[in-house]
Amino acid sequence: MSRQEIVGVGAGAAHLGVDRVVDLGPLHPSAHGAYRLRLTLDESHLITSAEPLVGHLHRGAEKLFEVRDYRQVLTLANRHDWLAAFCNEVVVAQAVERMTGMDVPARALWLRTLLCELNRLLAHLIFLTPLTRTADGATTAATAAAQAGTQAVQAVMEEASGGRIHFMASRIGGLREDVPAGWTGHATAALSIVDTALAAIQSTVDSSEFVQAHQGVGVLSAADAMALGVTGPAGRASGLDFDLRRDSPTSAYPELEVTPVLATEGDALARVRCLTGEVAQSVRLARQCLTSLPSGPVNLRLPKAVKAPEGSVYTWGEAPLGVSGVHLSSRGEKTPWRLKLRTPSFNNIQALAALLPGTPVAALPAVLGSFAVIVGDVDK
Repeated sequence: MSRQEIVGVGAGAAHLGVDRVVDLGPLHPSAHGAYRLRLTLDESHLITSAEPLVGHLHRGAEKLFEVRDYRQVLTLANRHDWLAAFCNEVVVAQAVERMTGMDVPARALWLRTLLCELNRLLAHLIFLTPLTRTADGATTAATAAAQAGTQAVQAVMEEASGGRIHFMASRIGGLREDVPAGWTGHATAALSIVDTALAAIQSTVDSSEFVQAHQGVGVLSAADAMALGVTGPAGRASGLDFDLRRDSPTSAYPELEVTPVLATEGDALARVRCLTGEVAQSVRLARQCLTSLPSGPVNLRLPKAVKAPEGSVYTWGEAPLGVSGVHLSSRGEKTPWRLKLRTPSFNNIQALAALLPGTPVAALPAVLGSFAVIVGDVDK
């Protein structure tokens, strides 16, 4: 947290009815984006209200979509949630493919599913890694294992796409190109490294010290999660049994068995345990994809200019942080007339106002560490 401002604190504050107001932020972009969190505290340092203030990282992606053709749009689709770059590409590509009636090759569908699950592993491991450090921020054996798992997945994603953060592997009608020779063996080895990392992370999450710090704090009720449209691991930790990989499957997901990782407590511990459970499930799904990859082409031959017919369509998919949706409206041109994003962090960040009241200030690192958002996904 880069700065703190305390307003209205003094010897007579309690008698004047003035609460302690703490501004946390704007946070440094290395913390997944700049936003402020305005907290009101009582005399015992319990949070009585919380207001997330965004707008420092506005990217204007939706307006930029309108002046780029459908091939160029995929470049921007990478960037609003940089930890879900490939998943974002796929949802936008599917919108155009559905409008144009394209039949994507089977190998491309399986590779898309595989790369989406690897992307999910990458995102979850990045959020889990800081939680393995000690209270004073020191690196542990679990931290080193988690970093090794992250780097292994990052390496195979980079090998498959050529991009380290913004993968740009999808194309309208499939993928840009097939994975290189030997890549499936490298992906299999990376999944084994993730298994080792997960065991180390799980040992930290199950420790009495971790449980004591995270249990019962930052509780988000199922009713609040539903009312605010919270999805992904944060919603499932509050008991919302909803996962688009099972409930509205696309690509190769109809061929896979997806069981949502659920909890009912809705606290910081439940959210972390949902993340670790989803890592285990993504490893299993990725291995199924590797053993089921069909042969054949991975893209379609397209005209020089791709034009979607006049009309509109809505597509959605299960990104690492929740539901990622695209509402595409076309006037029959090579650029979208309107491309509206439904991003998970936009809804999820509102939940901080519901789950933080009643939380001691000392528990803020545990609660905020358990609640993953990407601010570019909010300021879109």
